[in-house]
Amino acid sequence: MQAPYDDLRGFLSALEANKQLLHIDREVKPEPDLGAAGRAVANLDGNTAPALLFENIKGFSDARVALNVHGSWANHALMLGLPKETSLKEQFFELGDRWQKFPVPVDRRTEAPWQEISISEDINLFELLPVFRLNPADGGPYIDKAAVITRDSADPNNFGKQNVGIYRMQVKGPDHLGLQSGPPHDFGRHIMASDGKKTGLPIAIAIGNDPVLTLVASTPLAYDQSEYEMAGAWRGGVPYPIVKAPHTGLDVPWGSEVVLEGEVLYGDREFEGPFGEFTGHYSGGRALPVVKVHRVHMRRNPIFEHLYLGLPWTEIDYLMALNTSVPIYRQLKEAFPEVQAVNAMYTHGMVNIISTKVRHGGFGRVVGLRALTTPHGIGYSKLVIVVDETVDPFNLEQVMWALSVKFNPQHDAISIPRMFGNPLDPASDPQGITTRLILDATTPRSPDIRGEDDQLITPYPETADWERTLKEMLR
Repeated sequence: MQAPYDDLRGFLSALEANKQLLHIDREVKPEPDLGAAGRAVANLDGNTAPALLFENIKGFSDARVALNVHGSWANHALMLGLPKETSLKEQFFELGDRWQKFPVPVDRRTEAPWQEISISEDINLFELLPVFRLNPADGGPYIDKAAVITRDSADPNNFGKQNVGIYRMQVKGPDHLGLQSGPPHDFGRHIMASDGKKTGLPIAIAIGNDPVLTLVASTPLAYDQSEYEMAGAWRGGVPYPIVKAPHTGLDVPWGSEVVLEGEVLYGDREFEGPFGEFTGHYSGGRALPVVKVHRVHMRRNPIFEHLYLGLPWTEIDYLMALNTSVPIYRQLKEAFPEVQAVNAMYTHGMVNIISTKVRHGGFGRVVGLRALTTPHGIGYSKLVIVVDETVDPFNLEQVMWALSVKFNPQHDAISIPRMFGNPLDPASDPQGITTRLILDATTPRSPDIRGEDDQLITPYPETADWERTLKEMLR
């Protein structure tokens, strides 16, 4: 396995060495060029689409923009130190295996590259960062791939409850951000804790990070699980490097390109949006928390990393696919060892496909209900499909076969009305309320005796040998 990357620059060099990075040297406008390029690269083959590094941004003499860093399965494999040809299913189980190393203690350092330049007066993010609108009808420019770091003010010394998450931020003024989050998110819980104390919430915003940190920051971990300690596990047991931010005292990634320090203002809410979302639709404006930026730290000639999102699939779908699937798999398997794999790759895990052995009649429904109560399921899982262990949940042809011949709408559809749902889901009614649906496409077991599905076709045992032979011949 390749040694893990401590910063974004090291990973971009690795992508370039593997022909997974395109340099764009010609001058580009922040709008419309960067958003259009982000959409364009997402339209390429998702197995091999490259990252993009823009070196010449109109209006900026020393800023670069990286897009699509996580935007293909090849890039995702290289992030994990694996060959870029590693299959999706192999990457799923690799992440699951590395989870076993959690927690890995952090590597605390005293100095970081982002300390090269510090600004505390006359902060103007429009001049310092090449912010831009990703899609034409966005309500303004956004920072949408930064790691947002906050602490639980009710338990500030609990390292595990320090949250590192990915939340979008609308740049509304020179030192003024709107930040999107909901009650199920750890950041939302931190906001409620600080509001209860009637005080602002210290915040650090780290832009341009190594790829594993971004992966972990967008993973639905348990509330008291440290993202930094999980990053060490997903780096193969190599401790993750962090540094204390000087103004807030929050722990931030050592290798960031830019670090903003500030405060979520107590009791302040402003309308944020609209924004072109992962659902493929624009979200409307909602009253959301406000951030005041007090300090800016950055490397020289910083790289502003951005994430294009829109009609799937885009970079966010590759970023969120396996790091949503693996936690749900781990959490389900703790309760039900029969669970074999989970595919929650579609539209931020709003659809979950679970493969499981069946212990008894109705078991698939029990597994589906548990999926709805996982940390991610509470806010996102809207449709849960449960299939037998013989069905590969990553093979949609097999999943469609199971739904075709094992699912009976009269008996196997479980509808749960008026549950909390993601307010960004355009199908919710009213906003943030939705019906959850479980489709049990497992084989009935006693005492659920019905149908004639015990004559499953099994191939000749020599099939596996022939499959290997044919693959060798095609190389």
